[in-house]
Amino acid sequence: MNITVNGDNMTLPDQATVAALIGRLGLDRGKVAVERNLEIVPRSTFDSVALAEGDRIEVVHFIGGGEAGAAGDDPLVIAGRSFNSRLLVGTGKYKDFEETRDAIAASGAEIVTVAVRRVNLATPGAPMLVDYLDPKVYTFLPNTAGCYTAEDAIRTLRLAREAGGWNLVKLEVLGNVKTLYPNMPETLRAAEILVKDGFEVMVYCADDPIAAKRLEEIGCCAIMPLAAPIGSGLGVQNPVNIRLIIEEAKVPVLVDAGVGTASDAAVAMELGCDAVLMNTAIAEAKHPILMARAMKAAIEAGRLAYRAGRMPRKLYADPSSPLAGLI
Repeated sequence: MNITVNGDNMTLPDQATVAALIGRLGLDRGKVAVERNLEIVPRSTFDSVALAEGDRIEVVHFIGGGEAGAAGDDPLVIAGRSFNSRLLVGTGKYKDFEETRDAIAASGAEIVTVAVRRVNLATPGAPMLVDYLDPKVYTFLPNTAGCYTAEDAIRTLRLAREAGGWNLVKLEVLGNVKTLYPNMPETLRAAEILVKDGFEVMVYCADDPIAAKRLEEIGCCAIMPLAAPIGSGLGVQNPVNIRLIIEEAKVPVLVDAGVGTASDAAVAMELGCDAVLMNTAIAEAKHPILMARAMKAAIEAGRLAYRAGRMPRKLYADPSSPLAGLI
């Protein structure tokens, strides 16, 4: 019989099973998810599900795009889980998996975003992200990078849940290729369906306080307004709106996208953000591991400054030394 696997034609014996297909491709069944004719095939049924003429199969895994230890006196709490680090990092754009691993270790991050992509059938034995980042050490956050419709985002996250078993996910539905701004009507529609489907949704959104509040009302467990366009490195462009979102939110607010350097991360934290998510700022630095260390320090410093409360701004000078008793 003839079937299509990840867009390529393939011939298999009649009544071959999904397990037989995975074996023929040389893949580890524990590291992939399979979709047959737009329906997810549970891993527990690989041995019993027979393929048929004309089937369209998608085989996906996680690419660069756990349990956290006991948190200290100021934990980040998302969907009931506590984390020590308030820095979340992406896993894309690094030169290789070794650099990905070393930079993330230097950042101190406990949550890493991962994209869901087709397995490359030409190199079934090639290293995978999970060979370098242990999902028992890091919390994987599957995202919907590259999705432009609610349907594509929902389908992607359902596959991600099948591949790794994680309900905590990052939703992003983009509007166009040039700006990568979120398409808010599609984002809202996808969020509502995913929450009803049992997902814990962290959601990338516009820096719009009204839309952000609606996402919280739908049931999203974290709101993630952009600081600036994805990958731009421009820093926080609209601090007033970010602050308004924080003041109204009863769930964590994370700046997502647009951070370029350590001072940008500190600004976001000083505004009162609960955390910052970044990728390009570290991965495209001249020295990614050094930048990862800088971002770790900036997040910690910004959080401490926010908790301490900055001094009031004044129009005129105010001497530090007392004038009484001046010689």
